[in-house]
Amino acid sequence: MKFIKITLVLALICIVLGLGTIFGFYYYLKPQLPDVATLKDVELQTPMQVYTHDGKLIAQFGEKRRIPLKLDQIPQELIDAVISTEDSRFYEHYGFDPIGITRAAVAVISTGSASQGASTITQQLARNFFLSNEKKVMRKIKEIFIAVHIEQLLSKQEILELYLNKIYLGHRSYGVGAAAQVYFGKSLQDLTLGELAVIAGLPKAPSTMNPIYSIDRATTRRNVVLGRMLAEQKITQQQFDDATAEDLRGETHGAQPQVRAPYVAEIARAWMVKKFGEEAAYTSGMRIYTTVDSKLQNAANIAAVTNLVNYDERHGYHGEEKVVWAPDAAPMDQDALQKYLRTQPTYGAMHPAVVIKVEGKTAQVFIKNYGYQTIEWDGMSWARRFKTDKRQGPAPKSAKDILEVGQQVWVRPTDIARALTPTETPDTVATSDAEQTPAEQTPAEEPAPIVWRLSQIPSANTAMVSIEPTSGRITSLVGGFNFVHNKFNRATQSLRQVGSSIKPFIYSAAIDDGMTLASLINDAPINQWDESAGTAWRPKNSPPNYLGPTRLRIGLAQSKNVMAVRVLRAVGLDETRDYLTRFGFAKENTPRSETIALGAGSLTPVQMAQGYSVFANGGYYVEPFYIERVENPYGEVRFQANPTVICKTHCNNSLVTDVTKHAQDHEVKLTELTNDKGEHIKAEHTQPRYAPRVITPQTAFLVRELMYSNIWGGGSWSKGTGWNGTGYRAQALKRRDIGGKTGTTNSSKDAWYSGFGPNVVAVTWVGFDNHNRDLGRTTRNANLGSKQAAGGEAGAKTAQPAWIDFMRIALADKPAQRKQVPRHIIQARIDRNSGLLTHKADETSRFEYFLEGTAPTEYEPENTSNGFYGEDIFSDDSTDGDDGENSGSLF
Repeated sequence: MKFIKITLVLALICIVLGLGTIFGFYYYLKPQLPDVATLKDVELQTPMQVYTHDGKLIAQFGEKRRIPLKLDQIPQELIDAVISTEDSRFYEHYGFDPIGITRAAVAVISTGSASQGASTITQQLARNFFLSNEKKVMRKIKEIFIAVHIEQLLSKQEILELYLNKIYLGHRSYGVGAAAQVYFGKSLQDLTLGELAVIAGLPKAPSTMNPIYSIDRATTRRNVVLGRMLAEQKITQQQFDDATAEDLRGETHGAQPQVRAPYVAEIARAWMVKKFGEEAAYTSGMRIYTTVDSKLQNAANIAAVTNLVNYDERHGYHGEEKVVWAPDAAPMDQDALQKYLRTQPTYGAMHPAVVIKVEGKTAQVFIKNYGYQTIEWDGMSWARRFKTDKRQGPAPKSAKDILEVGQQVWVRPTDIARALTPTETPDTVATSDAEQTPAEQTPAEEPAPIVWRLSQIPSANTAMVSIEPTSGRITSLVGGFNFVHNKFNRATQSLRQVGSSIKPFIYSAAIDDGMTLASLINDAPINQWDESAGTAWRPKNSPPNYLGPTRLRIGLAQSKNVMAVRVLRAVGLDETRDYLTRFGFAKENTPRSETIALGAGSLTPVQMAQGYSVFANGGYYVEPFYIERVENPYGEVRFQANPTVICKTHCNNSLVTDVTKHAQDHEVKLTELTNDKGEHIKAEHTQPRYAPRVITPQTAFLVRELMYSNIWGGGSWSKGTGWNGTGYRAQALKRRDIGGKTGTTNSSKDAWYSGFGPNVVAVTWVGFDNHNRDLGRTTRNANLGSKQAAGGEAGAKTAQPAWIDFMRIALADKPAQRKQVPRHIIQARIDRNSGLLTHKADETSRFEYFLEGTAPTEYEPENTSNGFYGEDIFSDDSTDGDDGENSGSLF
């Protein structure tokens, strides 16, 4: 009994000392413990996402990948797996588990190593939110105290939800929702039991037990998790057997963009950082909705890249990217090829490949992610050698003239559209199979095999932008060939000489100054001595054909350079430069020289699109914008754009001649729904911002008429008087409600096409980033027959094809628009040669539009000859269209 008493006393003393030590530690550490009440209002760090106007994902930014989920959105099998593996007594303890700690201590004593963990889920949550991972006793004690506080504050369900959304699971994924996307490319609800077990096993060692790092370790850990579930009777033996039999694949997945618009995403990212700061931008889960339309963006991607690749390939093959092994060296086996190509980038449609075999007119290549493939002769016969931008080698006769075994080359699908269009996934289609009745469910069609083609990274580059002219909404934007290859945004950052694309603005100034579409301007050579330079300035037409006195309509449609100079002189150089500022063009970008009539000024493609919008919308200056609104993760609007709007009735529509000053005088900030700290505040009522009218509706209409003729020309082909404008290729669209203007700079350094259709303006540019390089010229390739374009590069041939392809999609669902003639515009029948009134109603006459009071008052004498322009009205290899001129009828 004495021994028992002593033992009980010692036990009591130990208990008191233990409790005293615990309380002592608690009061000692209490000032250092965090306020766990913050967990009640915790905001999990989630990445910023960028969407199109119609809700398609463009990009995701943020160091941490996280998809926050409510507990009822998480499969019960995963919850069971996590609890069975990490903390089987989760619902029984109060934050820490004495039984678990004892079991772990015994394991350490008996084995000499920490083979069993003792941290509960609540302790892990405490560590993740408030502590580091340093292995110190004091950190462990703090962890236990914090865990007890958490259990007092939150329910078990709330703790579990926070844990499953917070815990790090490898490869920058935080939380089980993100892990499902990263490792399996699926939502959590779509995972199998085996895949859920993989995720449940990751907390033990997320960096080394994931299937990307090691299939074997991930499989072993998965089976341990499934074994624990079986032991806890959460699954049956059959479920265990089926799940352990599943094969794992080690691939990285991510939030898959539904639209390729990386240049737009970068604009949104930079804007968001500037507006809300880096921390809020990257961690607060904001959703940015841009102005981009997914259909138009896809169309712009395909049109711009296809056109650029076509330009590059017709100038010849630059050769292999590098030599992987010499012809006399041993070739790589399949594993070595895969390992090597994994280190090589992919640029959109361009895939790296290694030549394996060359025989006759075919070549076998090994393509990254696609393995062994064959390139037929049709896919490489284009590849004559590039010599200079103006010279190409002879057409190849066999594959050996082009390729050698061991070379790394670039290949692409023949169908670029297929390569650049993101694949729809079940999460992105409107109706899932699960929502369809059995009768509606049809087997998915197998995609056609990819036909591969030899290609190369283009040396030149491109940009394309489309804008809604009535609102300023940027509906598509391509800043270059490929964002990964080069992040410079040529659509917004690259000031390039605009060439003849500037002429509609010059002619607009002339019309406002009193000229008409029937005014005659002398199309004759200019020879002006420049005393300061000691040389003569001799601007020339391209081609150097001259018609003598020519109507204004023909001068713009056929891009007559000397006529543009004479029009500028008639208006005045300083007056014209002032006039150009109405369209938002800064004076410093338009030199004080008559060369601005030929396009010496420099603008970005977005600025050019905005300028053409003035003509398309009837004379209003609308500001381009990219961001429509910003929402927080709960759908609350934190920012709403307040764009300029066109007001035609019951508003002040006085003409504005200085848009810069107007913007300063009428500055109204965009609707702010946050304060400087990013905190939500009540939005104030925002007055609409009316777009200033910078030219009259009548002037805008008449300039559009000039640009219609740039595409459709005029005259009568059956009577021998037909003529084409430089943009005649767009007649392929078979629409009379489109217009535009080509642009080619001196020495063909820049090629442009700018034009409009119903409520859309689009601009495309092609050129070299190196301003010293010309776009050059090409000769015909004997292998290609009629399917090629040869000769000098220019706006019509080099840039306009992309514009046509884009407009084909942009206007596909828009009915032809009837011409809306504004008030005070009249029609009169004129003589085509003299521009005077005429009584004739044959091929020598046409109806022309005039502003009231500007129509000619004299009639053409009856005996005047018709041969004023001569028989060769316009000779150029790019103007062989066959459509007649609109003789004044409506569309």
